[in-house]
Amino acid sequence: MSMSRNMNFLVPIAFGVALSLVGCGGDDSTELDGNWVTETVFDGSPRSSSVCVTVGNQAYMGTGYDGDDYLKDFWRYDIPGGYWTQVADFPGSPRSSAAAFAMGDAVFVGTGYDGEDELADFYKYDTTTNTWTRVADFKGTARRSAVGFNSTTFGYLGSGFDGDNDKKDFWRYDPVNNQWTELFGFGGEKRREAITFTIGDKVYFGTGSSNNINKSDFYRFDLTTETWQRLTDLDEDDDYAVMRSNAMAFTIGNYGYVTGGTAGSSTWEYDPANDTWTEKTVFEGSGRQDGCAIYNGSRAFVLLGSFGSYYFDDMFEFKPFEEYDDED
Repeated sequence: MSMSRNMNFLVPIAFGVALSLVGCGGDDSTELDGNWVTETVFDGSPRSSSVCVTVGNQAYMGTGYDGDDYLKDFWRYDIPGGYWTQVADFPGSPRSSAAAFAMGDAVFVGTGYDGEDELADFYKYDTTTNTWTRVADFKGTARRSAVGFNSTTFGYLGSGFDGDNDKKDFWRYDPVNNQWTELFGFGGEKRREAITFTIGDKVYFGTGSSNNINKSDFYRFDLTTETWQRLTDLDEDDDYAVMRSNAMAFTIGNYGYVTGGTAGSSTWEYDPANDTWTEKTVFEGSGRQDGCAIYNGSRAFVLLGSFGSYYFDDMFEFKPFEEYDDED
């Protein structure tokens, strides 16, 4: 199944976890495959904990936190053209750590944190008319730092933090009936600040933290049957250093990737055919967490994020099968 129209990535906010600038893999980046290339700097203000969703070759990014204010501006990035355009502002209260997913020509954004409260309101953005409409509120407990993903017909939201408790519940959103339904069957641990990436009709879910401990369990969700399968733990191999929270994740072709977060700048490639991880060239920008990833199945970019009190507006494209080049 093509991934060009129905992609999303949620970026959570960090609480109580220190970030190291040192990659965890231990290998020199020149000995690993993959190359990071500097791309267009984001036109708006630097920020972290935004949402990013891709519809076709157009990526949408908005909300977040810039160190002083919670944000509600929204932007479109033309992947082939390499330029940003500001679109209609998100209509809800300014927030960070929201969740998002896309179906057809629509982007759905909701939940998050406004500096005082966790949120449950949800909105639909029509990319063809540049207009927002409020839809049914999320029916689980209000939360931040959840993950969002989608099939061609449904959106999904799960995990996160509700202000008192880390969560492990998952919910399905039906846009035709404007209705949320709780799903059952996920047997993993509670967590916030996790990642997902989608390959074909399978969603891969893992990382994140609870009780200030990074989680090692890793899962596959089948979008067709809506069933979960536990995969090899992220620390199964002594050489793996995949465990982390507040990371960025994306898909290129038939592989998934995770980079950054509380594990520093190390980058890992997941092969679903063998359920194995391979270390790639470390992220070549400044180390960061709570960044954003946009991807259309064949190209992927990591952007924004923060390190301590510093917020980024830079952007890098990852080319996983090219040789490392420190000149680009």
